[in-house]
Amino acid sequence: MLRKEKYELLKDIIKKKESAAIAFSGGVDSTFLLNVAKEVLGDNVIAVTATSSTYPKRELNEAIKYAKDVNAKHLVISSEELEIEGFAMNPKNRCYYCKKELFTKINNLALENGVRYVFDGSNLDDTGDYRPGMVAAKELNVISPLKEAGLTKNDIRELSKELGLPTWDKPSFACLSSRFPYGNKITLPKLTMVDKAEQFLLASGITQVRVRHHGEIARIEVAPTEREKFYNQKFMDRIGNEFKKLGFTYVTLDLLGYRTGSMNETLSEEDKLL
Repeated sequence: MLRKEKYELLKDIIKKKESAAIAFSGGVDSTFLLNVAKEVLGDNVIAVTATSSTYPKRELNEAIKYAKDVNAKHLVISSEELEIEGFAMNPKNRCYYCKKELFTKINNLALENGVRYVFDGSNLDDTGDYRPGMVAAKELNVISPLKEAGLTKNDIRELSKELGLPTWDKPSFACLSSRFPYGNKITLPKLTMVDKAEQFLLASGITQVRVRHHGEIARIEVAPTEREKFYNQKFMDRIGNEFKKLGFTYVTLDLLGYRTGSMNETLSEEDKLL
């Protein structure tokens, strides 16, 4: 199916739902979905953003700004994942607990506002990785219009570019809890370390970054094309010294660079079964 055909199919899927609350993070997928839903459903759309210690303030601010720019009704709710024991202990299906908490709250908001459906921004590519959050979405009857329309991440970026959306080339982002190896307890101090480390790298000119927290070791992943920035000794010294101030003992660069879900590389196919 051609990209334009998928786009028209997406609009048809959304139109049939009449009203929707969208889980809106401000990323590439949910921004595109909100834009199309606003076009199709008008004011019968609510954007819902969850704020928590796993969601950087910079991401929240961008989500708030975009919703305001397109005149979308926007609700910001609190999601306290760290208070959920099943989440904080960081099991392999950690995302299930997070998404169940999130979608339960959005479902309740939808009911309160007379909205019939809840949408998320999952796309076709998401089916190729370990995504326990999708189980929670299915249990709570959350609809994934982008996935239903067969849209891939690249499709969404290209269509976003054509529509003039500011997020068309925005680097992919995942919540900060994804920076920890499964089984390592997630705490607020650890999340703060990771957030500050990534903010420092972003301010230093890196555009795609993950700082993986392996206890006293920081493993930095950057886009493969950005690895050469670390060839500069002064740059490396500056990064290393700053990370030590944040509490890391050792600072390393992953030679393979950034890739989606690198923490899942330690899981066997059996591990991925819930």
